[in-house]
Amino acid sequence: MRTSRRVSTPTSLAYVERVNRGIDYVVNHLGEPLRLDDVARAALLSPYHFHRVFRVLVGETLAEFVKRLRLDRSLVMMCHSRKSSLTAIALACGFNSSSDFSRCFKQRFGVPPRSFDLGGWREAHLGRLEALVLGPAEGMHIDRLPARENPDGFRVKVRELPARTVAYIRVHNPYQGDGVVKAARRLVAWAERQGLADGQWLGYQWDNPEVVALEDCQYHVAVEAGRFTAEGEIGRYRFPPMAVAQVEVRGGLDLELRCLQWLYGCWLPRSGYVPADQPGFEAWMGRPFAHGMEHFEIHVQVPVRRA
Repeated sequence: MRTSRRVSTPTSLAYVERVNRGIDYVVNHLGEPLRLDDVARAALLSPYHFHRVFRVLVGETLAEFVKRLRLDRSLVMMCHSRKSSLTAIALACGFNSSSDFSRCFKQRFGVPPRSFDLGGWREAHLGRLEALVLGPAEGMHIDRLPARENPDGFRVKVRELPARTVAYIRVHNPYQGDGVVKAARRLVAWAERQGLADGQWLGYQWDNPEVVALEDCQYHVAVEAGRFTAEGEIGRYRFPPMAVAQVEVRGGLDLELRCLQWLYGCWLPRSGYVPADQPGFEAWMGRPFAHGMEHFEIHVQVPVRRA
C-alpha cells in the first residue's frame, strides 16, 4: 500500500471511503466473477475512471489486487482445508480453472501449487496467515492519500463546458502505427473544406487502455462543429454539458501521463470532485499534432462532478 500524510479533510475522507467500499466489494465477492463496473458501482465512482483512481491510490491495478487476494485466499484454504482438491480451491477463490490457478500461483511463488512447501511458508508467515484468516478486509483498506508533491507545477482550472457537437473519425488499434496521425490529417482536410478547421480539436477514447487490450481500443480524433452532415468515416456525436478539471500541458507524452497520475492521485481526492462518467479529453491548442509527435501543447481535461 502507498502511504503518505494522514487524511484530514472531509473531501479526502469521502474519497478514501469510496475506494475502501470498492475494496470491501472485492473481498466479499472474491469467489465470484468480478466485473469492473460492479466494483466501481460499489465505490460510487465512474467505471471509466475507477481503474485509474484505484491504481494510483492503492498502488496496483484492480486486476493485480484481485489476483493477489485470490492467491492469498488459496494459501489459507490449502493450510486449513487439506481435504479440498486444488481444483475445488481454485474455483472457490474465483479462478476460472485449476490451470489458470496453477499458472498464476507459479508466476507469484515460482512453483506450481502441488510443489509448494506449504509447511515452510506457513511457519515463516504465520502472522500474516492469521491476519488473512481473522480479518481479510481490514488490512487492505487505505487510510492515507499520496503526498501533495507537484514537482511539475501543474495547475488546475475547473471549467463548465456547454453541450458540444463534434465531427470525429474513429481509429481502431490507435497504439499501433500512425493511424491516429493519418486520421487527424484526413479530418483536418475535411474540416477545411467545410470551414470548420478553426474549431476546438479534441482527442478522446471511450476505452480505458489500462483495462482494455490495446488492440481493442478505439481513439477518436474530433473537432467541435456546428451543422454538418455525417458521412463515410466522419461521425457525429453530441456531448452533454459538463464540468472538466483542466491542466495545461506543454511537453512530451511522459509529462501528460504524469499530469494524469497527479490529477487522479493528488488533486481529485482533495478537490471536492469525483470523475464523471465521460471520457477524458486531449484538447489541442491549435490543430492536432501541430508540433509533431514529440511535443504536445494540449489541455488535459478530466470530466468531474461534485462529490
